[in-house]
Amino acid sequence: MLRVGLTGGIGAGKSAVAKRLVDNGAVLIDSDVLAREVVEPGTAGLAAVVDAFGPGVLTAEGALDRPALGAKIFGDDEARRRLEKIIHPRVRTRAVELAHAAPLDAVVVNDIPLLVETGQASSFHLVIVVETDRDVRIRRLVETRGMTAEQAVARISAQAGDEQRRAAADVLLVNDGTLDDLHVRVDALVRDRLRPFEEHLRHGTAARLGPELRVVEPDPAWPAQAARLIARIRHALGDGAPVTHIGSTAVPGLPAKDIIDLMLAVPTLDEADALADRLTQAGFPRRPGDWTDNARGLPGRTWPKRMHGTADPGRPVHLHVRVAGSPGWRFALLMRDHLRAVPAAREAYAAAKACWAASHSDRIAYGEAKEPWFDEEAQAADDWAEATGWRPTP
Repeated sequence: MLRVGLTGGIGAGKSAVAKRLVDNGAVLIDSDVLAREVVEPGTAGLAAVVDAFGPGVLTAEGALDRPALGAKIFGDDEARRRLEKIIHPRVRTRAVELAHAAPLDAVVVNDIPLLVETGQASSFHLVIVVETDRDVRIRRLVETRGMTAEQAVARISAQAGDEQRRAAADVLLVNDGTLDDLHVRVDALVRDRLRPFEEHLRHGTAARLGPELRVVEPDPAWPAQAARLIARIRHALGDGAPVTHIGSTAVPGLPAKDIIDLMLAVPTLDEADALADRLTQAGFPRRPGDWTDNARGLPGRTWPKRMHGTADPGRPVHLHVRVAGSPGWRFALLMRDHLRAVPAAREAYAAAKACWAASHSDRIAYGEAKEPWFDEEAQAADDWAEATGWRPTP
């Protein structure tokens, strides 16, 4: 199944997106609903709240008195954190139970208002953030929830800012238009990305890249996109997994194909094979075939590796799995750092890319055309490494 995290600031329209996703067949797990469920009368969660804050947080009927509890934690960060330590783990446990009960082909949407604040983004295959202009949010909260403008501002200010949420967003839905406009975009997202993503995940296949070549201008969002992908891989393999951003999209200012290249270092290729299932479940299926790097300056020899792609049709990825310390591993890091540090080399590579793209209409021919340039530049990169004392640093 595809696990999607959905979040957005209060008043942004997250609930409208969640409802439309359900209309499109998604299974919704609402954290606000679960937060109430885990402190219902008779639950261990409610007992823990009473133990932490006293019997004054109960109504005469024995239910949680939310205004009374709110008064105890309002303006008290320590009290708020104490409450979160009771509620959040129970909500997550219940969310996992509900996800496991969903059909195998489900798109499971976890509606989590504090997804960014609680650091959960990397646990999902995809994160959707709903964003709306601050003034629009204030107006909505005043008109639909009966808040004063001051109360609305205080609620908005208590949450993560737009920049923090954008950093976690694989999909950013700006909800400044009509409800119909929002529905059209959600429907397209389900049709063009979420459903194909789920199908690839279920079958363990990578989304196919078309043969056509398109070199684009450098995108300042590439490093942040790579960081989100790396975080997901580390969530699947362990926080210390040695994975890094390589290739042209890792070099600021360099035109590139809009494909994020990542590299995972492993002790042996047997270890790479042992990790394949976990990477696939995280959304990075192995690409079939035997993969090698061309050995620079060594005709007829190759450097073996494993290749994974992504099940997400909306973000092309190449995940190169190489043995740490191997020639291919070193070369990938060296060329990235050399091009970052030497403007002349970066400019020459950009000019050469433009010529290759003009001469070749498909990615395979373009890739083959690059090899002679890399063979020559490899020596210049080695000279730079020796002169500067460079050492491979993922």
